[in-house]
Amino acid sequence: MKNEIIIEHISKSYEDIQALKNISFKVDSAEIFGLIGPDGAGKTSLFRILTTLLLPDSGKAFVKGYHIVNDYKKIRNIIGYMPGRFSLYQDLSVEENLSLFASIFGTTIKENYDLVKDIYSQIEPFKHRKAGQLSGGMKQKLALSCALIHRPDILFLDEPTTGVDPVSRKEFWSMLKNLKAYGITILVSTPYMDEANMCDRIGLIQEGDILTINTPENLVVSFPKDLYAIKTLNKHRLLSILKSYKNTHSAFSFGDSIHYIDTRLGISISEIKDSFEKLDMPDYSIDKVKPSVEDCFMELMKN
Repeated sequence: MKNEIIIEHISKSYEDIQALKNISFKVDSAEIFGLIGPDGAGKTSLFRILTTLLLPDSGKAFVKGYHIVNDYKKIRNIIGYMPGRFSLYQDLSVEENLSLFASIFGTTIKENYDLVKDIYSQIEPFKHRKAGQLSGGMKQKLALSCALIHRPDILFLDEPTTGVDPVSRKEFWSMLKNLKAYGITILVSTPYMDEANMCDRIGLIQEGDILTINTPENLVVSFPKDLYAIKTLNKHRLLSILKSYKNTHSAFSFGDSIHYIDTRLGISISEIKDSFEKLDMPDYSIDKVKPSVEDCFMELMKN
């Protein structure tokens, strides 16, 4: 498999804040690679470096064989970039924005319409509406259409679903799967752990460090400990008790339950319940569950 993006020991600091710490990884051709992490993890800094908008302090990177500094003009012609904040022209219509981006790259909407058809057709009925008057989901589709209209080899999407409703998020990932079929390599960042399962491979990033790189499936399978979901009507009180319990390895809120890991290996649910008898626990239920990507992220952060 050919490496379309190669990142070697990239570091970046802003005054006294180190945004990226010796980052290295590779992205394969026609792969959807997800960079998963919370706000402030360093995702946007890395994207700006790879799209030639920001210089690294050290290290180097190559996009389709081109050096991000020496060959920046060539890179800009073969990539599509969708920044986290909507950055199209608010006073131009949908159609005018798309035509503008097509003309910048010396092409037309008609020439590459087949690539953006599935996406653009959903907003085409509103082609005369100004971009600033679109809903979040429609802005997202327009921005993606503009990033694709010149038929790029590689697509950089920086938190494309942040602030978008769940239905639009689901539609967006379906679009990305379709784009992969065209042979487009996609590097996408997101703070949403549930979106990790939509990617071929993921890199978990926190405070400028890559914690691990793996497929979502292998990451979950390699989870090293037994995980339990504990439910109660008084979750706040239960979480407080578990956090101070001597046998708690970790406990954190997860949806309507608390995900709990015990320090004692191979312990059964009945043994956990027996040990809980000495605690002033509210009424609860406990079940063994399969870990998620978020559980893996929390465990890696703890280590």
